[in-house]
Amino acid sequence: MRHARGYRRLNRTHEHRKALFANMAYSLIEHEQIKTTLPKAKELRPIVEKLITLAKRGDLHARRQAASQLKEDRHVARLFEILGPRYKERQGGYIRVLKGFRYGDMAPMAIIEFVDRDPSAKGAADHARTEAAED
Repeated sequence: MRHARGYRRLNRTHEHRKALFANMAYSLIEHEQIKTTLPKAKELRPIVEKLITLAKRGDLHARRQAASQLKEDRHVARLFEILGPRYKERQGGYIRVLKGFRYGDMAPMAIIEFVDRDPSAKGAADHARTEAAED
């Protein structure tokens, strides 16, 4: 029986899982839509929803709590300046998980995205980075 087994281990150590979800959370915050495997998406959803709830609060303590989970200050800034005000009136359910399968091995895949996402945000930072490198 699997009573009180709270999360998926994903064949990773605690430190690896923590780094994985910090990176995935920032990718989701930056691009507002990412593609990953279904178990990772299901584990990422509560992490990011708690970060959005902290961003809605917007005080210094909430900012420090979010900074302890994310890696860089620019990640926290985007969370608190853009996403927090966007979902101020919404009472939860900020993320949707769309299911599918990978073509090569039929692994269960998922697209995880924000409910009221900005379609132009996907890849915008990458385009800006390549344009800056060309100049």
